[in-house]
Amino acid sequence: MTASLLVFASALVAGSFPVAEAQTQRESSPGSVAAAPASPTAAPSPTPTTPSPATPSPASPPPTVASPDTAPPPVAPPAASAPTDTQAPQSAPTSASPAAAPELTPGAPKDIVVTGLGKPPASDPLQGVNLKSFEVVQSVDRAIVGPVSMGYAKHVPRPIRSGVHNVLTLLEEPTVFVNFLLQHRIGKAAGTLARVAVNATLGIGGLIDVAKRRPFNLPHRNNGFADTMGFYGVRQGAYLFLPLVGSTTVRDLAGRIMDLSLLSVAVGGPFKSPYYANTRGVLASLDYRVAMDDDFKRLRDESPNAYKSMREYYFQVRAAEIEQLHGRKPKTPAPPAWPATPVK
Repeated sequence: MTASLLVFASALVAGSFPVAEAQTQRESSPGSVAAAPASPTAAPSPTPTTPSPATPSPASPPPTVASPDTAPPPVAPPAASAPTDTQAPQSAPTSASPAAAPELTPGAPKDIVVTGLGKPPASDPLQGVNLKSFEVVQSVDRAIVGPVSMGYAKHVPRPIRSGVHNVLTLLEEPTVFVNFLLQHRIGKAAGTLARVAVNATLGIGGLIDVAKRRPFNLPHRNNGFADTMGFYGVRQGAYLFLPLVGSTTVRDLAGRIMDLSLLSVAVGGPFKSPYYANTRGVLASLDYRVAMDDDFKRLRDESPNAYKSMREYYFQVRAAEIEQLHGRKPKTPAPPAWPATPVK
């Protein structure tokens, strides 16, 4: 009995080893799973009699084993590729999202122009009002003043315009003379008086600026009551931008009114007439606008903030002029009539 049991057990063990080896081969190499069934069916495969019922029995386990192993790979790639396919269309809207950027770019210049000024500086407490005035003046200049000035420059001959400019300059000389005296600059005052005498006589009532040429060499020098107040330390006060005046300050506005009133108060006669005042004001505005046309256009086109550039430029020029009255070299040299590049 014991011997028969041992024989039966040895038969079971000998029959189980091939099955274990086949299973280990299938688990260790998934790619060889399809080749494993080919070994037992190698003989029937070349013959057309493969559909025998005995051969499907060993081939049935491989499909059952291969089906769970091979089924996921076909399913997994489509599942992985599906998100990529679906994400590709989604990426298109995200790439189209920069279309929102053009909606922001138009707003950027407005932010620079409007909010770029920030809090009003101490020198410009009325910045909001001045900015509105500046915008109105620029609109009027583009629509009326600029075209009229260019028509004046185009249709009026240059010698006549030069004569008008020289006469307007001659009318400024009495103010220059008085203020040089008030500033104790006697030499400059004497030169101004001589300039008036030469141009009023040899220059045919000031139509020709003979005094600036040789042998006189007496050029025109700007001066006024605002300069005298600055010379004696009067602060400039708040910045103002006014129609018909432009950039100025409280001190400079008061000084300019005194400049224009000097002849009417000291001499009287025709200088008190409103016709004289209006004619002189219109001609002076046209003369100045023509001379500054290129600089005005450059200021508008190149400056990111024309109002701020004009304000800072005005402060620089006025500070330099006051320093020169004291005989000192200005810390920041006065730029030409208008800055070639925007003031930062």
